[in-house]
Amino acid sequence: MAGFLWLPPELNLDDMNYLLLNAPYDYFGGYSWYDLPPHQLGGIEHSSKLLTITLDILFEKDFNAAQSILFGFSQGSLLTFEFGARYKKVLAGYIAVSGYIYNTAKLAQELNPGVKNTKWLCTHGKQDEVLPYEESVAQVKALQDAGLKVAFHSFDKPHTIIREEVELIRKWIKSL
Repeated sequence: MAGFLWLPPELNLDDMNYLLLNAPYDYFGGYSWYDLPPHQLGGIEHSSKLLTITLDILFEKDFNAAQSILFGFSQGSLLTFEFGARYKKVLAGYIAVSGYIYNTAKLAQELNPGVKNTKWLCTHGKQDEVLPYEESVAQVKALQDAGLKVAFHSFDKPHTIIREEVELIRKWIKSL
């Protein structure tokens, strides 16, 4: 979470609460949600269970799922799709930045039907050296074809988050 402490002040949304989570696995001085391909499925499933437990507790009495947004960057972006689209509660919105989808066809079949009625924002950099841009475009298109309302925006950027993207995210959140 330390890598994202800058985000709340940059978004500058005073009426918004933020919960920044560390991924469960140690990874070269940081954290990871899952192992590198082709070994990521076990970690994706484990991380999804942890997110289910965490959000279930939050939504039990303190927060309203319909007023909450799930945000993820890179591996967190994958979890935004893989977990968020299957989670039993429907959130106000979902933001996936610079990621990919583990299994697009399976996810399209297993969507919580309610998430088709909410908004998704996905951004990706055309110069992303970590996760291929074209793959992300094709995967999002497949989910759009499955009925997910994903707004896709590309940026001339590598595998990072840039100021213009933060501004887009801010405006998108306000539009909810």
